Order: sequence, then C-alpha cells, then structure tokens
Amino acid sequence: VQLQAYGGGLVQAGGSLRLSCAASGTIFRMNTMGWYRQAPGEQRELVAGITVFGITNYADSVKGRFTISRNNAKNSVSLQMNSLKPEDTAVYYCNADQSGTNYWGKGTQVTVSS
Repeated sequence: VQLQAYGGGLVQAGGSLRLSCAASGTIFRMNTMGWYRQAPGEQRELVAGITVFGITNYADSVKGRFTISRNNAKNSVSLQMNSLKPEDTAVYYCNADQSGTNYWGKGTQVTVSS
C-alpha cells in the first residue's frame, strides 16, 4: 500500500490549506485514516483521524479549525485546515491502517507565517 499526499505549502496566519492523501496498491479495506504532524524537535503527534464509519477525533489544539473527511470509494482522506496558526507549522504525514498494519505517506510541509 502506498500513500500519496498532496497540498501543503506556505500560508499566512489565519489562512487555510487543504491536504489530501490517496492510497493505492493492494487495498481491502482501510480502517482508520488520519493525519499526523511533526514539528522540528518535537515528537510526531496525531492531528486528526477518521474511521471507515466516519467517526472522527481531533487533537485539542486543532478542534474547531481543522476538518477531516474521507472517501471510502477512492481510499482517500483530506484535511481542511482553517484559521492556521504559526504553531501549526510542521511536516504533515498521512497515515492509514489496514488489517492492523500501519502505512505512512511521505510528509508534506506546512508553514504558517506570522
């Protein structure tokens, strides 16, 4: 299974970005899909996740600002990020679980300038 992430970039504080991720390869059913991020010198942390049934969970720091969604037919997941803050600056990673195996996409940089 390969995960390809799109989006990211440089935006001013208060702006918006949308990240998308598509899975390809041998796919039976993706269980949870989500996004993690890692800032310099920090550990990788969960940003948002969504189950195959559409149940979502968010890090407290992004609640009310970020929205995760998925398209099960396309094995894709997206993250709409609004009201971005400089502290959202990080490398964002797409993640998916299939049959207990975790898959990671290459990170995409999100930089929020103040």
